[in-house]
Amino acid sequence: MNILKTITLSASLSLLVGCGGAAIVSTPVENIDDIPLKISELSENEMKSWSHLDLIQDTIPGMSVDRAYSEIIKNKKGQTVIVAVVDSGTDITHEDLVGNIWVNEDEIPNNGKDDDNNGYVDDVHGWNFLGDAYDEQLEYVRLLVSGNTNDPRYAEAQEQYQKQYSEYSARKTQYEQIRAQIVKANDLLKSHLKKEDYTKKDVASITTEDTDLQNAISLANYMFSQGYDNLNTVIEAVDKDLKSIVGYLNTHLNKNLKGRTTGDNPDDITDVNYGDNNVMPHHEDETHGTLVSGVIAAKRNNGIGMNGVANNVKIMAVRNTPNGDEYDKDVALAIRYAVDNGAKIINTSFGKSFSPHTKWVIDAISYAAEHDVLIVNAAGNDSKNIDENPSYPNDVWEGKEVADNFITVGALTHEYGTGVVASYSNYGKNNVDIFAPGSQIYSTAPNNSYKSVNGTSFASPSVAGVAALIRSLYPKLSASQVKQILMDSGLPLKTNVVVGGDPSNVKPFSELSKSGKIVNAYNALIMASAIAKGK
Repeated sequence: MNILKTITLSASLSLLVGCGGAAIVSTPVENIDDIPLKISELSENEMKSWSHLDLIQDTIPGMSVDRAYSEIIKNKKGQTVIVAVVDSGTDITHEDLVGNIWVNEDEIPNNGKDDDNNGYVDDVHGWNFLGDAYDEQLEYVRLLVSGNTNDPRYAEAQEQYQKQYSEYSARKTQYEQIRAQIVKANDLLKSHLKKEDYTKKDVASITTEDTDLQNAISLANYMFSQGYDNLNTVIEAVDKDLKSIVGYLNTHLNKNLKGRTTGDNPDDITDVNYGDNNVMPHHEDETHGTLVSGVIAAKRNNGIGMNGVANNVKIMAVRNTPNGDEYDKDVALAIRYAVDNGAKIINTSFGKSFSPHTKWVIDAISYAAEHDVLIVNAAGNDSKNIDENPSYPNDVWEGKEVADNFITVGALTHEYGTGVVASYSNYGKNNVDIFAPGSQIYSTAPNNSYKSVNGTSFASPSVAGVAALIRSLYPKLSASQVKQILMDSGLPLKTNVVVGGDPSNVKPFSELSKSGKIVNAYNALIMASAIAKGK
């Protein structure tokens, strides 16, 4: 769901808009709070790569990836690491990903047989647990549709549904009213100026006693001050968010939607013969898996697009995340598929607030731990303390962590200081482990395109990429050790920060996660080297 913010247009009008090397002798950076930093506006190139920059050298709170390559990694390649992106469909043909996609060498492509006897036919690049489906309800809506009033969270689901339905219905009405007013003003300006694409200068030239035209001018001037070229572009922005709101009502909150098309029983974990090998996006809006994959594994220094964090990875594409809430069954089986087929790191950039079959997912996380696989998980984008409001998946069962292979990541912005924590990012001293760059992250999108995106969904693969660097150069380190290295080697911030985008909610950064740190590739590789050598 898009993060929506409110901007005031007039006294009566508001608009809602919208992852075994040689000895390392480098010295880790331990604390930056006493170092004076001059933070300036970022250039276009810096904005596209800010998450790879260094807080001290570049005055930008990135992960020191570029520094790690220039001072530590250099020409070392290490071992290839398979990273499973358990997500929506991934464009495995993308120009910046195509050479970095996992290939199941034990499977003969497109012969309709399960050549490697792993239970999945023709799974050359991964598996699609969704079949042809894309749109899906939220989990609490599915609970209400089930009619299971004995479920301990049924009443909570009903309350949540009523609240969300009322809120989004009101938003829809408000947007429609606002759109009508902007369209009216736009038509008046176009008619008066006798041109479709008018400018600020054109509007400034109008002299009129007509009240409606004066109101149109005032509205246009306000939008100019907000960075819009004219009211045509405002209408486009309103239409984009209106589409999201209507989609939320008609899809996520639609009790009559029949989203699942795979023919299996989502409430039976033993019913496993479903899905297919088509891991590509199935809808024009299905971009998430491709974006996440790019953050981890876009080809480095090839002169196009952008650089992924890791230089020696293969992405295993596992499609399990629809446009709506994922099913616990798909999550559990996707994790097990990734583990069984050689992934050493799994990225899970999805989440929800209801999880009826949590134990299936918990058992899958434990299964991954038993097989030395690290899971890197997005904290979520609800501006909430997930110690108090749990987000799923997580590694907690009956109040205790079930394994030491699961790391949850919150999101940072490029603005070092009180605003460094992304306003949307979830947090939690017990259930978030570390923070990493997640806002305005430039990455690969389907059809050889690129875009900047926001969310803990992109902080998670940033960390998964650093984890892949560690597992590539130091393959003898366990998943548990890699998790601890990521947390212990991060940069601690002692500053107070705004939490949840609320200026009145200011907390010490150290209280927002278990480590109280931001991930740092440079430090992580230094620590990994020392631990690998037994220091």
